[in-house]
Amino acid sequence: MNELKPKRPEDSASEEIQIVLSQHLNGYDRLFGGQLVAWIDILAGVVARRHANCNVTTACIDNLRFRKAAHVNDIIVLRGRITHVGHTSMEVRVDTYIEDITGLREQINTAYLVMVALGENEKPAPVPPLLIETEEEKMMWEAAERRQELRRQRRIEQF
Repeated sequence: MNELKPKRPEDSASEEIQIVLSQHLNGYDRLFGGQLVAWIDILAGVVARRHANCNVTTACIDNLRFRKAAHVNDIIVLRGRITHVGHTSMEVRVDTYIEDITGLREQINTAYLVMVALGENEKPAPVPPLLIETEEEKMMWEAAERRQELRRQRRIEQF
């Protein structure tokens, strides 16, 4: 069997920059939540593809917390990183910030997504292990395991 080489979270970490334009606004002249979700999903896909070295699909958006509105002409910075991996799945955390003209960033959103690696015939494929080296990475991994258990419990309760 071909052993997958472990990767560090920073090996796949990615950042995306957007400017809020009028077509991104809702009826209250704020960034439409669905637009932000689309940007988050795209970035999470990039992070997961970089980690898995194959195509991926979104299995779930586990948590999405809006802290503050964004408005037209705001610079939006999205930063994504792998926090946990399973056999074929990866949890990606995406933090969203508004960046002011001086470069100061204020966090407006945090989202956790579960992405699944796709191999032949678009079937789930194994992903490389995650190399945990820092205390922060260890804390993120442990928090991700707690979220994973909550996801399992929700699936069981739904049926």
